[in-house]
Amino acid sequence: MDEQLKVALVQTSLVWEDPRANREDLGIKIDAISSDVDLIILPEMFTTGFTMSPQNIGKDEGPQTLIWMQEKAKQKDAALMGSLIFYENEAYTNRLLFIEPNGKTSIYDKRHTFTLAGEDKVYKAGDERLIVNYKGFKICPMICYDLRFPVWARNTEEYDILVYVANWPEPRIMAWDTLLKARAIENMVYCIGVNRIGSDEAGHKYPGHSVVFDSLGKDLVFSSKEEIVTATLSKKHIQEVRNKLKFLNDRDHFSLE
Repeated sequence: MDEQLKVALVQTSLVWEDPRANREDLGIKIDAISSDVDLIILPEMFTTGFTMSPQNIGKDEGPQTLIWMQEKAKQKDAALMGSLIFYENEAYTNRLLFIEPNGKTSIYDKRHTFTLAGEDKVYKAGDERLIVNYKGFKICPMICYDLRFPVWARNTEEYDILVYVANWPEPRIMAWDTLLKARAIENMVYCIGVNRIGSDEAGHKYPGHSVVFDSLGKDLVFSSKEEIVTATLSKKHIQEVRNKLKFLNDRDHFSLE
């Protein structure tokens, strides 16, 4: 039997530095998603936009949003993921949460903080990859700037799905499109990119371009407007491509120090 995973990509504008308003807006959008979805993906920093002033956000907003995500995941009987500002151990992180319907929570802290915007001076970088086993699929979640670093995403664990959540601006959107396709092809996985849309108070414009590529680089869904799009991923597709082509068998072996 072919295992399948139906994913929903929430491409949305965000209210600047207002977690409550964003939770309310996203709550309405999530409620409207059909009941047969298995995984709902939100953009990077979906409660605030990509702000370099986390001190403007209450330190309890991260845990509040975690509880909200758990409630939504249970309500929809679907996993929910996205990144947000999280304050812990006297430091701010750009933290991705993967919440399963039963409340199980996995975390990934952004490894490559965006030095061009000074993110490295404000947010503590993570140093561990995350692989989530969910409904028969191995999922590797990453955040925005991580996309530019292929070694960090290299498929050494035989994962099936690579996900990037982002606030990726319009001037560099060609890099987004190109690198997402490359990550799918080189890792022989589904590669999903979920970007925001609209503009923020820092003057950046975001064109969306949320997309799902299969393991051969074919786009299954693409959007450049504010909407929620869905795609169904097939375990059989991954297995057939890898069994036929076997490119991962020839990958270089390395270690990260």
